[in-house]
Amino acid sequence: MKHRVLFIIFLAFTFSPFQLFTFSQELDARVTVNSTKIEGTRTEVFDALQSKLEDFLNNQKWTEIPFRENEKIQCNFNITVNTYKPDENTFECTLLMNSSRPVYGSTYNTVAYAVNDGNFTFEFTEFDQLQYQDNQIDNNLIALLAYYAYMIIGMDLDTMAPKGGTDCFHIAEDIVTAGENMGFPGWKAFGDSGNRFALLNDYMDGSMECMREFNYVYHRKGLDRMSEVPDSARATICDALELLHEANTAKNMTKVAQLFTEYKRDELVNIFAKKGTNDEKDRAYEILFAIDASQQNTWEKIKK
Repeated sequence: MKHRVLFIIFLAFTFSPFQLFTFSQELDARVTVNSTKIEGTRTEVFDALQSKLEDFLNNQKWTEIPFRENEKIQCNFNITVNTYKPDENTFECTLLMNSSRPVYGSTYNTVAYAVNDGNFTFEFTEFDQLQYQDNQIDNNLIALLAYYAYMIIGMDLDTMAPKGGTDCFHIAEDIVTAGENMGFPGWKAFGDSGNRFALLNDYMDGSMECMREFNYVYHRKGLDRMSEVPDSARATICDALELLHEANTAKNMTKVAQLFTEYKRDELVNIFAKKGTNDEKDRAYEILFAIDASQQNTWEKIKK
């Protein structure tokens, strides 16, 4: 990981990361398709869907950033099929997706990005060939997979270098534009504040740069230093939480900061519980409670 971090930092301050080299694929994705809600349907179509999605995500070269084999981004796509119409080849699904990256100097992997997408809707037949081409997206399934691929890579890069994922997010924005024209849910501007358009638009909003700074400081200056200087790293994370709080108040109705606390709940508790100073515990609790008061019982554990 250290090799990739140094290379990404070098690129961030010199060249566009999509202009230099061609290396192996970025993702190590595991796809699970759960079709237990669907009765009386041949299972072959669900088996084919799972296999083809996994092949598509893992065999596509999404960027030209160098990833060694052991540096590929671990990610899981858990897809629950809620409705399947074989006469129309349409699937209405829920996607639970998470990606992680290793923490330097440890065997611990931290979640870098996670979403719960209840509008994962598309058309598919077991004989479909999935192919991705820039600026030629007319298939919603391909748009969904490409969008999440670039979001996963972009969020991973943002944890490695300041605004390291910017190029990936710009590509994701182009995919959102293509998705808006296909008539499937989850892409529209002015839809719900947690859809694909809203989350990316909020994250890239100029007023939310504090969120991107937080993502970098929390991971590189905080977690990645925890094995070497735990007290200093914990203090850095505590200070960085002010940036998270700023992001939560910077844009009305944004869910970006709350989403972070959702997939980092246990990790945040473990950072401070029984280890931090009383001042750190109090500050962390107050900020996290302000962001998501529904998790008060979880945040109370920080103060123990």
